Amino acid sequence: MSTEPTDDAASAATNDRGFSILYDEGPCLIVNKPAGLLTQAPLGIDSLELRVKRFIKQREGKTGEIYLGVPHRLDRPVSGAIVFARHVRAARKISEQFEGRTVRKTYWALVGGKPAEEQGTWTDFLKKIEGEPRSVVVDKNDPAGKLAILHYRTIQSLPQGTLLEIELETGRTHQIRVQTSSRGLPLLGDTLYGSPATFGPWSNDERERLISLHARSIRLKHPMTREPIAIDAPLPLLWNEYGVRAG
Repeated sequence: MSTEPTDDAASAATNDRGFSILYDEGPCLIVNKPAGLLTQAPLGIDSLELRVKRFIKQREGKTGEIYLGVPHRLDRPVSGAIVFARHVRAARKISEQFEGRTVRKTYWALVGGKPAEEQGTWTDFLKKIEGEPRSVVVDKNDPAGKLAILHYRTIQSLPQGTLLEIELETGRTHQIRVQTSSRGLPLLGDTLYGSPATFGPWSNDERERLISLHARSIRLKHPMTREPIAIDAPLPLLWNEYGVRAG
């Protein structure tokens, strides 16, 4: 099954839950995560996981605990498509696809500046800084460095920068954020990685600031039927203010 909702339709489906459902078939659920919301959080803190569980409880009239597998995550300031599993077996099968790198994920990123080439591949070695919520590019001989590869192409040139479509070949902590900023192309609003620009409403709390990164699409196989799933996540309305055309 291939499902690709229009931007208008899926945006209209978003309500006070703060997320919209993009795909809901058996134990596989894909939603459009709003920016600024944690994927998971400790008890007592708001998160997408908590909201989805609450929605399932209300929809199905359940009173007990709800199982929700989280095979992957999106950073708090990032929006877009994220997959959940409704039971353990489905979670394991989806996780195996991520581990085997058979899941295809593409992101839209609005970066400050313009890449030297309109499309290409960036290869780096990244290391997570101990005790800090960030990663850095290191020499390939650094024992703590992990290979990071992404492919990009230019979609649109804008007054504020360049809209890139990015496909990850590897999945490292803050990979897109680090690899763009290390080339002088930080994501708008990403002050953690050197962006001088804002993206959306300003907040004195760095954790509340949004960045111009959206998980635009995801391609995988249904964990039980093995049917292909192809989902495009509509952009938040905020992106329209920067002249981004959702095509």
